[in-house]
Amino acid sequence: MCQTCGCAITPLGTQVAAGSESRSDRNIDVADVLQDLLAANNQTAAHNRQHFDRHGVLAINLMSSPGAGKTALLEATIVALRDRYRIAVIEGDLETDNDAVRIRSHGVPALQITTGTACHLDATLVHQALHELPLEGIDLLFIENVGNLVCPASFDLGQHRNVTLLSVTEGDDKPAKYPVIFRASDLVVLSKTDLLGLLDDFDPERAASALRGLGSDVPLIHTAARRVPAIGPWIDWLTTELAGMRWTRRISPQPADVLLEV
Repeated sequence: MCQTCGCAITPLGTQVAAGSESRSDRNIDVADVLQDLLAANNQTAAHNRQHFDRHGVLAINLMSSPGAGKTALLEATIVALRDRYRIAVIEGDLETDNDAVRIRSHGVPALQITTGTACHLDATLVHQALHELPLEGIDLLFIENVGNLVCPASFDLGQHRNVTLLSVTEGDDKPAKYPVIFRASDLVVLSKTDLLGLLDDFDPERAASALRGLGSDVPLIHTAARRVPAIGPWIDWLTTELAGMRWTRRISPQPADVLLEV
């Protein structure tokens, strides 16, 4: 298991690791254990997605490095959309419930998942949190993942869309350095663009070029969530995605079958 990043410390990781240790063949490759972990995670993620689909909830996995502005973007989003849509947030951090407290101050339910040493959320952690969320009363669920540009990209949570923030206070070569997470994204949000006038080492065009260099045609939008929020393209994207989900449900109603067991 990946002991340094804490992947084995989550309930799912501990369970899979224990199962691997019980095998008669002790010459188990780490890659085999990781494959088992991802397979178990994907099964739970499919279960989560069934819950979301059944209740018509659009689930978005929000990823970035620490400090890129995920919580600030969510706060501005809540202010912009709370009169139109019912919003909830699951927060992932190694420690503290600081971000959940910020979200709750806007009158929105927010559940904090503290992962300890684990550098990402997994589907089991999200599944446990869903038992505390009334999905029938939610339109949009944001899952703010642990700040990290590596591991979160590998773990399906049951979300419908992956959104990755790239802050202008980071290097504009981040898509080239961390290709997996950017390739997994359905949208890349360039955040804190109100600071571009103060910076001379970040070029949005170079960031866009690095993204295209991955062979990706994912949309790249600009936002500024602080002071006077400039998040129009982000709000437009969200409303379009939610409308698309509702149209899909209208023409293909969810069957009343039994949810997957996990």
